[in-house]
Amino acid sequence: MNSDGNQQLLKDYQAYLRVEKGLRPLTCEAYDSDLKTFAEFIEGRHGVLLTAAQQDVAGFLENLREHNIDSRSAARKLSCLRGFYKWLLLDRRIHHDPTVNIESPKAWKVLPKSLAEPEVAEMLERAGMAASHPQALATALRDRAILELLYAGGLRVSEVTALSTGDLGLDLGRVQVRGKGDKERIVPLGRTALQALEEYLREGRPHLARISSARRGNSAGQDATRLFLSLRGMPLTRQWVWHVVKQANRDASPHRLRHSCATHMVEHGADLRSVQLLLGHADISTTQVYTHLALGRLKTVHREHHPRGRRRELEVEKPPEPHGGLRLVSRAKPGKVPAMETA
Repeated sequence: MNSDGNQQLLKDYQAYLRVEKGLRPLTCEAYDSDLKTFAEFIEGRHGVLLTAAQQDVAGFLENLREHNIDSRSAARKLSCLRGFYKWLLLDRRIHHDPTVNIESPKAWKVLPKSLAEPEVAEMLERAGMAASHPQALATALRDRAILELLYAGGLRVSEVTALSTGDLGLDLGRVQVRGKGDKERIVPLGRTALQALEEYLREGRPHLARISSARRGNSAGQDATRLFLSLRGMPLTRQWVWHVVKQANRDASPHRLRHSCATHMVEHGADLRSVQLLLGHADISTTQVYTHLALGRLKTVHREHHPRGRRRELEVEKPPEPHGGLRLVSRAKPGKVPAMETA
């Protein structure tokens, strides 16, 4: 098998990921990119994917390290290789998995970066002021709704762009989201986000939808039901949503707003299971990282609820007992009057 055989093998695997595993297109593209990188490395050694050995996988990881690829990216690529060769084993195309006994690079525990609550409040207030102007444009109403939705529901940018008008349940205070692997979940929304979405649907989106109808006639198809439309009446792209967030705050991003949503909920006492369901994490270990961002609250809970912590706090804050002056009492024997006493 030559490089053309490698390409055909990767195409078969892509079909497996899309059809049988039901992975999202962006996830499939990421896997395909990682596998093509490994295929190029193997071809440089005059080998092919089907005959790769443990030495080839170890050499690939070493090559990544030499090119200063961080350990988290290397670990992701190794995970991709393991899934690929597991599929080949199940399909009986190989008899030995070259990724067996390959130690995964230790991924650094990188804490997600989030915005402070005042930063988010200021950003949303500015967007609200622009949308509440008597001559507010449809795009201002749209942008405010996007920002409120990203922060209120902790949505991914791809989930926001995929929303249709039928996914909204404003009367029930929620939205139906399709996440990774086409998994659906119900995300509750707060009053401010619901109000922003209602105003956009009532005053902003009809104007953008008319532009879409005028440009493409009645053949708009599924795009006509997309929730967020551009000024040209086209569905918004992920890049444009990124631009909207950057315009509101240059230090923010759609994913940082998602992290901010989770972080602020944990800081205010939300349990990890609820945050996991809200964000759509498959594994709660992914959600546990947010506990590291709420150490201040953990210290407060410890002081308030731990017996020793509370006692220590009371002792520190306990004021000294008032006294009127020096009081000396002699140790007199029983039956005798003390020699001196002052007050």
